[in-house]
Amino acid sequence: MTPESWVALASVFALGAMSPGPSLALVLRNTMSGGRSQGVATGIGHGIGFGIYAFLAALGIATALSIHESVELFLKIGGTILLLWLSYNFLKSASSGPNNDDTNDEYNNSEMAGFFQGFLIALFNPKILAWMLALYAPFIEANLGINTLIGMGFLGMVIDTTWYISVATILSSGNTINNLKSNSHIIDGAMGILMLIFAIILNLDIL
Repeated sequence: MTPESWVALASVFALGAMSPGPSLALVLRNTMSGGRSQGVATGIGHGIGFGIYAFLAALGIATALSIHESVELFLKIGGTILLLWLSYNFLKSASSGPNNDDTNDEYNNSEMAGFFQGFLIALFNPKILAWMLALYAPFIEANLGINTLIGMGFLGMVIDTTWYISVATILSSGNTINNLKSNSHIIDGAMGILMLIFAIILNLDIL
């Protein structure tokens, strides 16, 4: 991979981490209920889980591409469908207006519990799978070496961990959490538009 490809991949990882979804909701809730330390532990667990996921996804896609050339077209079509689905859901969420739900569910307030919750949601979050197939797959080729695949997983882990630790640290002070929740519909709307743009870009060489 060229340096430009690594930069583009880093941007994809960053956008994926920043997009609203179950992972961000978990970090927010654990930060609100268990404080900064539990929020940070959740972010670390999520980052490690995501790094493992990114490596396994890259390995699986590269293996599939080496078996049959038509896999690339299948991934592109599947990624487009998933991007359009994500766009629809983000825009639908945006149309419902601000989220003022102040429900505070009871969590096991410990760093260890936060770590494992973050780790598991990174592995079982369907939005991450959709993101991988839609935007991660185009960076993977059949002839990529194992060191490159490991590097991709490590890059994903570092960016994901850094983002969620930053979220927990910043949001654990002041009134930032409430401000973010009150503007969540704006964030959802922006992400919905981005998903639609990505779907178009993904198919520029087909149209």
